[in-house]
Amino acid sequence: MNVTVMGSGAWGTALALLLLENGHSVTMWSYTQEESDVLRAKAENPMLPGVPLPEGLKLTTTLDSVPGSQMVLLATPSFAVRTTARSLAPVLTPGTVVVSVSKGLERGTSLRLSQVIDQELKGTCPVVILSGPSHAEEVGRGVPTAVVTASQNKEAAELAQDAFMNERFRVYSSPDVVGVEVSAALKNVIALCAGVCHGMGLGDNTVAMLMTRGLTEIARLGEALGGRKETFAGLAGMGDLIVTCTSMHSRNNRCGILIGQGVPVEEAVKQIGAVVEGYYAAASAKEMAEKYGIEMPITSGAYRVLYEGEAPQTVLTQLMGRSKKAEIEESWI
Repeated sequence: MNVTVMGSGAWGTALALLLLENGHSVTMWSYTQEESDVLRAKAENPMLPGVPLPEGLKLTTTLDSVPGSQMVLLATPSFAVRTTARSLAPVLTPGTVVVSVSKGLERGTSLRLSQVIDQELKGTCPVVILSGPSHAEEVGRGVPTAVVTASQNKEAAELAQDAFMNERFRVYSSPDVVGVEVSAALKNVIALCAGVCHGMGLGDNTVAMLMTRGLTEIARLGEALGGRKETFAGLAGMGDLIVTCTSMHSRNNRCGILIGQGVPVEEAVKQIGAVVEGYYAAASAKEMAEKYGIEMPITSGAYRVLYEGEAPQTVLTQLMGRSKKAEIEESWI
């Protein structure tokens, strides 16, 4: 199968190498000629040190490979998904499977990325979401990994499943696009909060509490938007939350650590040197929670720290001092 990967960051590169290993013909597109030249000259992505780029991986800055591709991956940051999809619209063959591997919500609209892509492609191509606990640094090194492909189109989800799956990369399919995308976006907010806890020197108990109650918030909002409850306990939900909250590969976790250590928020985001999706997702999540009347105290607290300058310790004290609740939100029988 001919595949074009739109985006040559760490994640796009790791997936391109995986597809190449699986016998597909892969062309990887870079936004600038400079990025493409670096990859060609070094035969390695600087974001994936020690992972060589085989000669069989084609590199480009044009869209010439798109019309002949049976599958196109969108591997750009969330803020670039709309412009990238818009540039693809005139050259994509109708029916081409478009796989979104980015995680986040569109700034300003709070739309899920599949919604953004559908708007730009006007429904001419089936859209698949690939998500789960999968650091590019580990996928690039062949570490055993499992993810989910979600789509309203069963054949498209299974085509992507077959394309990626091998003995070190297991793929499950799902019809729950909403649940998978909401999990992918909002786990970054909780990972930022987990990083803050690490930076403040708090213990495992605190981080476990935060992750568990954070997952509850993600599920509340996800179900309100139409997601399925079981998705949030699966790879795209719990699985991705665990890996993002506990790993130093996670930009969101690292940014949170800096904030917890007292670094101002804007400086912490700048120091990470790449997109911190949780920073932007916190604003979208707060907006949606208010719109749908969903109680999300951790997310609200994250917003106050990130955008209103409130001290993390103040937010933690407020969260711990909330009125008592039942863990299972049902009446006693």
